[in-house]
Amino acid sequence: MDSKAGKQKKRSVDSDDVSSERRPKRAAACTNFKEKSFRISEKSATVEAKKEQIVAEEIVAIQLTSSLESNDDQPRPNRRLTDFVLLDSNGVLQPVEMLELGDIFIEGVVLPLGDDKKEENGVRFQSFGRVENWNISGYEDGSPVIWISTALADYDCRKPAKSYKKIYDFFFEKACACVEVFKNLSTNPDTSLDELLAGVARSMIGSKFFSSGAAIQEFVISQGEFIYNQLAGLDETANNHETSFVENPVLVSLRDYESSKLHKDLCNVTLGIDESKPVTSDQLMDGAEYEDVKFAKLIQEEEFRISMEQSRNKRSSTTSSSKIFYIKINEDEIAHDYPLPSYYVNTKEETDELLLFEAGYEVDARDLPYRTLHNWALYNSDSRFISLELLPMKQCDEIDVTVFGSGVVAEDDGSGFCLDDSESSTQSNDPDGMNIFLSQIKEWVIEFGAEMVFVTLRTDMAWYRLGKPSKQYAPWFATVIKTVRVAIRIFNMLMMESRIAKLSYGDVIKRLYGLEENDKAYISSDILDVERYVVVHGQIILQLFEEYPDKDIKKCPFVTGLASRMQNRHHTKWIIKKKKFLQKGMNLNPRRGIAPVVSRKKAMQATTTRLVNRIWGEFYSIYSPEDSLEAIDEDVEEEELEDVEEEDEDEEDDTEENVLEAVEVQKSHTPKKSKASSEDMKIEWDGLILGKTSTGEPLYGRALVGGNVVAVGSVVILEVDDPDETPAIYFVEFMFESSDHCKMLHGKFLQRGSETVLGNAANERELFLTNECITVQLKDIKGTVFLEIRSRPWGHQYRKENIVVDKLDRARAEERKAKDLPTEYYCKSLYSPERGGFFSLPRSDMGLGSGFCSSCKIRKDEEERSKTKLNDSKKGFLSNGIEYSAEDFVYVIPNYINEDGLNTGKRRPSFKYSQNVGLQAFVVCQLLDIIVLTEPKKGSKASFEVNLRRFYRPEDISAEKAYASDIQELYHSEDTYVLPPEAIKGKCEVRKKTDMPLRREYPVLDHIFFCELFYDSSNGYLKQLPSNMKMKFSTIKDDKLLREKKGKGVESETDSVMIVKPDEVPKEMRLATLDIFAGCGGLSYGLEKAGVSDTKWAIEYEEPAGQAFKQNHPDATVFVDNCNVILRAIMEKCGDVDDCVSTVEAAELAAKLDENQKSTLPLPGQVDFINGGPPCQGFSGMNRFSDRSWSKVQCEMILAFLSFADYFRPKYFLLENVKKIVSFNNGQTFQLTIASLLEMGYQVRFGLLEAGAFGISQPRKRAFIWAASPNEVLPEWPAPMHVFNNPGFKIPLSRGLHYAAVQNTKFGAPFRSITYEDVPVSWFQKEMRGNMIVLTDHICKKMNELNLLRCKKVPKRPGAYWRDLPDENVKLSNGLVEKLIPIAMSNKAKEPNRYKGLYGRLDWQGNFPTSITDPQPMGFVGVCFHPDQDRIITIRECARSQGFPDSYEFSGKKKDKHRQIGNAVPPPLAFALGRKLKEALHLKY
Repeated sequence: MDSKAGKQKKRSVDSDDVSSERRPKRAAACTNFKEKSFRISEKSATVEAKKEQIVAEEIVAIQLTSSLESNDDQPRPNRRLTDFVLLDSNGVLQPVEMLELGDIFIEGVVLPLGDDKKEENGVRFQSFGRVENWNISGYEDGSPVIWISTALADYDCRKPAKSYKKIYDFFFEKACACVEVFKNLSTNPDTSLDELLAGVARSMIGSKFFSSGAAIQEFVISQGEFIYNQLAGLDETANNHETSFVENPVLVSLRDYESSKLHKDLCNVTLGIDESKPVTSDQLMDGAEYEDVKFAKLIQEEEFRISMEQSRNKRSSTTSSSKIFYIKINEDEIAHDYPLPSYYVNTKEETDELLLFEAGYEVDARDLPYRTLHNWALYNSDSRFISLELLPMKQCDEIDVTVFGSGVVAEDDGSGFCLDDSESSTQSNDPDGMNIFLSQIKEWVIEFGAEMVFVTLRTDMAWYRLGKPSKQYAPWFATVIKTVRVAIRIFNMLMMESRIAKLSYGDVIKRLYGLEENDKAYISSDILDVERYVVVHGQIILQLFEEYPDKDIKKCPFVTGLASRMQNRHHTKWIIKKKKFLQKGMNLNPRRGIAPVVSRKKAMQATTTRLVNRIWGEFYSIYSPEDSLEAIDEDVEEEELEDVEEEDEDEEDDTEENVLEAVEVQKSHTPKKSKASSEDMKIEWDGLILGKTSTGEPLYGRALVGGNVVAVGSVVILEVDDPDETPAIYFVEFMFESSDHCKMLHGKFLQRGSETVLGNAANERELFLTNECITVQLKDIKGTVFLEIRSRPWGHQYRKENIVVDKLDRARAEERKAKDLPTEYYCKSLYSPERGGFFSLPRSDMGLGSGFCSSCKIRKDEEERSKTKLNDSKKGFLSNGIEYSAEDFVYVIPNYINEDGLNTGKRRPSFKYSQNVGLQAFVVCQLLDIIVLTEPKKGSKASFEVNLRRFYRPEDISAEKAYASDIQELYHSEDTYVLPPEAIKGKCEVRKKTDMPLRREYPVLDHIFFCELFYDSSNGYLKQLPSNMKMKFSTIKDDKLLREKKGKGVESETDSVMIVKPDEVPKEMRLATLDIFAGCGGLSYGLEKAGVSDTKWAIEYEEPAGQAFKQNHPDATVFVDNCNVILRAIMEKCGDVDDCVSTVEAAELAAKLDENQKSTLPLPGQVDFINGGPPCQGFSGMNRFSDRSWSKVQCEMILAFLSFADYFRPKYFLLENVKKIVSFNNGQTFQLTIASLLEMGYQVRFGLLEAGAFGISQPRKRAFIWAASPNEVLPEWPAPMHVFNNPGFKIPLSRGLHYAAVQNTKFGAPFRSITYEDVPVSWFQKEMRGNMIVLTDHICKKMNELNLLRCKKVPKRPGAYWRDLPDENVKLSNGLVEKLIPIAMSNKAKEPNRYKGLYGRLDWQGNFPTSITDPQPMGFVGVCFHPDQDRIITIRECARSQGFPDSYEFSGKKKDKHRQIGNAVPPPLAFALGRKLKEALHLKY
């Protein structure tokens, strides 16, 4: 049976092919139509070049829309029809059913059947047809689709013209009735007629056509025959097992009921039949009177439709005026409940709201973005505080109240204002975000629960959910909150009544009057004052009742009584009118243009060196805020990262391939040939032959090309094929004469900085060498340019000297530019998009003139590496640069092995935090032998296969075994597989347990496993390895381990694992490290564990976090202070104040440091390594800065962080940040950061990593930027070790390329993912516990009574959340009755993604939420309930989810500890980065 007809494929139309007719597979339709011949005119179509094309012929409309979509495989075209009418030959509008009595034609707009949004592709046609038939489809989808067919095409009727809407909507309701009857009979074919009518009425009760369920039932009965005919027609296409409708007794009864009623009614209908019209035989059904009966029925239906419309209009006119008008609050009446007048004082620099959004568009209020506003206040044009109540709580037309606001805007975090003012409130006293002033506020709404109020206000730019107000404004907000409490108390009074109607308006007032004075809903001891309060603040109460989900409460006597009393006060009324509005481009807020009052809490401008200040300042002087969206994107298109918000990672791309895909390899520029230049230009060698190429061609060192000298090591310009591209610049590696006597050069491409990831942040004079090379003829050269291969002495001691040299160089460049002289370029780095970074130039391999090209060698090596081939003995093979031999242990992609004995972990329906369930680690196998094939098998290019023995993992056997066993344990088996070589993804080691490394650090980064048990997959038994089984283990390659074994002997069977710490590096040999923005020390802890770093100094602004760092790093000197102050103090101490750009405030605070602090400050030359994660001042939704953009950027801490690197010039530098730094502010911050480091002389590498793939149980995407001095080796990115369902994130580069630092582990990795169940009890728990005897911080936040009850009611199954709560009321200990489903959420129940995850329960086999700075059921994440226990996850559980061992201490209150954990870099990820840094150091030394 047909589902949605819109899914049908289409074909192109040939104007000559109009004979074939195809009716879509749909329900029965009327087919007894008149026959009428037609022809297609050859008249040309008339096209009007405006918004839409207008044509005169149907075939032309079909052809014009066929080019937009392919439907070559369909015998008839399908199109979409909108803005249509059906009319007769006289131009009179006719209902669809009139097709059975006369000719009907169509007018409207034809569109392709595809995207509904592409209205501009439509073609309007004038009256064509005739219409041959109509059909109804969409039964199985539950939504009717009306199709109208002509001789040429089938049309999906979407939206009728306004003039035709009333007629068509009636027919559409008939179709809806057919679908609802179909649904009821399909699920219950044995139902009774009464039950059927009741079920259909329930389904259609929301329709505007009907006043009640009884009216719906009457309508369904009146259409009984129509419904029967439609459903009976479905039997023709139904399968044998499907419901039969023709003989269904209920459907027959419905038809007969309607038919008998019709015959009675026909006696009262005057028939107006035109007897002059002949009646043909094909129109007869039961005699010549058929048309009379049919026509009479249509008249009857038209009268019924008109009567329904009149009834609807009457209902609308008698509707409560509250649905038409909004009663304006009188300010004088509510003034008694508010403080005395006070004025808003601007204490911070504020950004105009209009700069954060694109103005000038016509929008609907529902389409505006949502933000959160903290520390807010509302005021009028005189800056006097004003109440929210004076604003409408509906979208009204032409309001006469002007209200503005200010506050700290941030991303919408789903939080509200806490009613109980407890620690569970989600707002911070000093929230992160941007201070803004709002344009005029137009309306506001309230959503509420027992303990949380969601107040949201709207400007023309956005919706703002309000957090805590400012201290100044709090008294003005208190009255609103009190009124909400009064409304909630009234709800409770009504809910406790057995009959709500018994409680009158007066009864409610008396009960409010009787409240105790300590009750938060208490109003007054004077009953008249109580009633006055309720009435004058009645709009808040009425609006809350209107949103309440209980219909009886909505219509209770109290509501009607209160509305009546408000009407009697004769207040001004605003007309409620929902319409689109134009976003204006001017903000009339009085804050505009007013300078802020100086505040001690104002964000301090970053302390910088002059180099950093110059780079960022020059950029913002060139690219103004107006240019930031246009000029910045002129060359580099901004592309969003391939993910959703960090907190919205549940939708992943299952089709992403598991490959290490760095970038698409760039194609070299092909020179553009020019005959004129080749004929006129003289080319000759200048000098003797220097040698020969590997193919025997003579090499030369110099050539004369058109009078210009071209030498090895010089730089030439070549034109490219694309005329829109700038000429390509190449570095000449060598020149030679080919065998056909052509004079050739081989060169490497020099890329302009603007064409790299730097974009417009690059220096226009700097070129970057690349590994793209090309061989061209000398005649293709268009000119030469000057290039300096720049080299500067490195180190902090050379800073001043280099500053002077660079200043002179810039002055010379400006002078040449002023004189319009050719640009002199310089090059000091190699740019490799494939490796994601900038590297030191390979100076020893450049311009040798010997015929050798390092880029060619790299390309050749990569080609060889990518090949899979047997070795000469045919007992081993080479694949991806790895040599494999018999008895090697290897990783196999799990998809290649699917055995009954394998616990395949089939993916069950998952939710956001169970996305890793079912993912499998690589299968460990031993290579037994190689099978040489006579010819490759289908689907594989390899000439051989591999025979492998399977080793099982604990998780392959059972979940219990997985958590009870060591993650490195394997089980031997006799199961073997023959697989293609591409199934293998690398090598590993399998040892005896006694041969394992003597001490293991977590996370596990070594590819080493142990085996001491045998698994029989045929019966599922585990046992000791049989004594007769001679297993070949891996050879121990660790010399230190061998020495320890010889000295200590082999441990006994009872010993678990030998303990020794490999690669132990004495602290004095480690990198002396300065950790800035240190937090509690997660980054430093992981780097120190890797044995590469010794954190001697740390800077942290927050006292609790700084104290935690001290507790865990007792040997470090921790400065709990502003890093701007510390940098100023250091530069003062070294006498470099002239190079320091700082505020007076920073200088004053630096001078106040005591002598002990000053004596411990780190100095240049003492610091080898700087790391940290500077905070971003902006937020992801911001797309431009304020009017004074540079002044705003100067407050970003990343400038101070870069200035530390510039001043200290350490060997290594590591920046960590949220992934959005890559796209934040159009990528400018990211680009300028890299540009600054390159200007200092560093090598730079950038990438995005998923911490969950490195051994923690939560998704956590982070951006990293490595920098290394020119003489050091840049660290590689660590390989992910755990499977994790998160795509590899790609950083957008230039020319449409992307870079991914590591491969996605969704389809395999050395180890399984870490889950929630690992945290409380498993080998992971043992690793985290270490030697700790007492478990600390295993405490959770308290919940109020109602939230605790909700937690107990949330089902204990994965993914359960608030939507799984029962719809019932609970009575609290204070006597109040509350709904289990929070009211704010129940009102949004129809919006599937609204409040997703709140009150959510975690999955044992899933992972934690991303950021757990404040776990609570109504917080930003919401998924915070224990899988089995009725509580929020504890501090220690959060710490373990981040990879902190139990010995790690946190400081402060619960919220401080959660914040420290949530903001930290996961130690396992830091450890992995540290291991790669250690490898880089070993490569040099």
